[in-house]
Amino acid sequence: MSLKSSKKTEENIWELEVTVDGETFMSAVNKAYLQQRKKINVPGFRKGKAPRAFIEKIYGESVFYEDALEIVYPDAVSAAIEEAKLDIVDTPVIEEIPKMGKDGVEMKLKVTVKPEIKLGTYKGVKVEKEAVKVSADEVKEHINNMLEQNARVVTVETNRKVKKNDITVIDFEGFTDGVAFEGGKGENYELTIGSNQFIPGFEEQIIGHKVGEEFDINVKFPEDYAKELAGKDATFKIKLHEIKVKEVPALDDEFVKDVSEFDTVDELKKSVKKELEDRKKQTVDSAANNAVLDKVADAVEAVIPECMIESKIDQDIDDFSYRLQMQGIDYKTYMKYTGMTEEGIRAQYKDQAEKQVKLDLAIEKIIELEKLEVADSDIEEEYKKYSEAYNMDVEQIKKAIPAETLKPELLNRKAIDFVIENAKFTAPKAKKADADEAKEEKAEKKPAAKKTAEKKPAEKKPAAKKAPAKKTAKKDAE
Repeated sequence: MSLKSSKKTEENIWELEVTVDGETFMSAVNKAYLQQRKKINVPGFRKGKAPRAFIEKIYGESVFYEDALEIVYPDAVSAAIEEAKLDIVDTPVIEEIPKMGKDGVEMKLKVTVKPEIKLGTYKGVKVEKEAVKVSADEVKEHINNMLEQNARVVTVETNRKVKKNDITVIDFEGFTDGVAFEGGKGENYELTIGSNQFIPGFEEQIIGHKVGEEFDINVKFPEDYAKELAGKDATFKIKLHEIKVKEVPALDDEFVKDVSEFDTVDELKKSVKKELEDRKKQTVDSAANNAVLDKVADAVEAVIPECMIESKIDQDIDDFSYRLQMQGIDYKTYMKYTGMTEEGIRAQYKDQAEKQVKLDLAIEKIIELEKLEVADSDIEEEYKKYSEAYNMDVEQIKKAIPAETLKPELLNRKAIDFVIENAKFTAPKAKKADADEAKEEKAEKKPAAKKTAEKKPAEKKPAAKKAPAKKTAKKDAE
């Protein structure tokens, strides 16, 4: 088996002429005969006992050639590609078989190879990165959510009327033209007044009623409602069983002790601020890092073979399908109910897939240029992480995941880390509107300061005391 010739016929496409010698091919023919003879019936012989020569006489000497070609093909093509030093990205295609017989096989193959790329800037990539700031309002909102989560719902014992934000327990039944309609009935239904769960006008008409009352509500269904009810007038018969309210606990040290590891409100606020800062930092860092990688991918110049993009789309769709399955949704069912087609979904993924292919090629080139390598200590550290994550012994992990399997992923990670570490992150430029607003605020403050100075020219000491306060505020902001 050998490579007869190789030549580039077009961008990323090569033509190979591969030969298999007669002895090797005839050996494969005999293997094919031994594999197939049990399936062949020949008159005068027990099934599977007919000699090869007899079968070839009846069916032709080429009867086992196709099967023999399947036997020699993988090794022959792999050896030829290796000899030609080609990095292929798709399954080779047989273009022609000029010769196949006792003297051997000649094949012409078309193979698609990995493209040569022109790498753009990958060191010192400039990207804007938002500053991480957490406002007092954000801390307050988070703590308010904690209070809401720990609220309790209690029944109102007094015979008072329903008001907004009350939780009512009602029976209801809806009628149009005096006839009850399907889906318009409920018993002991909990409805929060002001939640807008029901059609406009429904909840507002419960306000002012008391427990035990039975009353009617008149509403009109919206025009964009279900076809059988759209635009129709309806009457709902209501019975009010119960009024409940949500009691939100007070924000004090006792509450803090009950729901956290802290003892005081101030400690909780500091912890919440730190938690929100960490979350924001992670989000901001991730966005900035992705922006850096996007720029590296966008700077790649190459003619990408369509098969590489299509292969990446296949992977993305498989991942998406798997995530749907984890949610209990079948991929085909998803397409049915969303009205999406396979072509439409693939089209949505195409730009993303092309960018990822370019990034993969760029990362591969960066590994080569920067001579990045994976040390034994890197592999051991990765095994340790797996061990901790899955609570398994390191030796078990090593048996399940060979070191050679880890190396490509670790190399890619090293290259990405290299690009991120060498990137230049800058603060976003102030928008013109923001800058103008800041100037206006500054201009508005100046006359006020002047007026104060004119009114009390002798009072210089209090003004001097404000300077340290300004410094402290800056420190707090930092």
